[in-house]
Amino acid sequence: MIEICALASGSNGNCYYIGNKEDAILVDAGINCRQILVRMKVKGLDPTKLRGIFITHEHNDHVCGARVLGKKLDIPVYMTRGTYKSLYLTNKPDAVRFVEPNQPVMLIPFIVHPVLKNHDAKEPTSFRVEFNGINVGVFTDIGSPCSNVTSHLKVCHALFLETNYDEKMLWEGHYPPHLKKRVASDVGHLSNLQAVNLLTAHAGPDLKCVLLSHLSGENNTPRIAYEAMKHLEEKFAIIVTSRREPTEVITVTL
Repeated sequence: MIEICALASGSNGNCYYIGNKEDAILVDAGINCRQILVRMKVKGLDPTKLRGIFITHEHNDHVCGARVLGKKLDIPVYMTRGTYKSLYLTNKPDAVRFVEPNQPVMLIPFIVHPVLKNHDAKEPTSFRVEFNGINVGVFTDIGSPCSNVTSHLKVCHALFLETNYDEKMLWEGHYPPHLKKRVASDVGHLSNLQAVNLLTAHAGPDLKCVLLSHLSGENNTPRIAYEAMKHLEEKFAIIVTSRREPTEVITVTL
């Protein structure tokens, strides 16, 4: 059994909880330490269970709370060397542990798989977290899905999957042209339609739950993201995450 919760998810901050009865990790800490701890308390999640924080890349909405939280709880922060070198000095954690893309990290009882991905960052990774045969993927900021992402997605029982933007809202919206191109590029973000196509082509038979994640506040809405995905509910549950509050704690079993 694994419990999962999106403590924060969106272009203003990302933080994903994955744990069992005794141990847990966070993937990303893109809101401040106080807010992470408050949201964990609201959902009945014990921060003393945390064994580490895994950072996907150096952008502030994924890392800004990691240094303080790691120090407060005396736990390591894991990331690639490329991510670490690209961090602002104020975001560099005291206890850093380097991961190598595609080399599993044994953080008992979890096996954490860093998955190299396409994004406009230095050595960015997604993560697949494995515990007793249960696999949870955190796949956001993935631009154009590569074979690394699709191969790990196939074995997941639950997914935090990016649905960052609605294509019509993006191209008709107020963003300047260069930013629109960046968001829609192969190293930008995943649209609702791209997420649907990714799941249709690569979701494995064991997938039970998809949490629509990292929604843009300007170029998407929870309703639009859900409407794009709801026809897949006959295959797995669809849950929309929030930019401002944590989701319910979801139990994932085999």
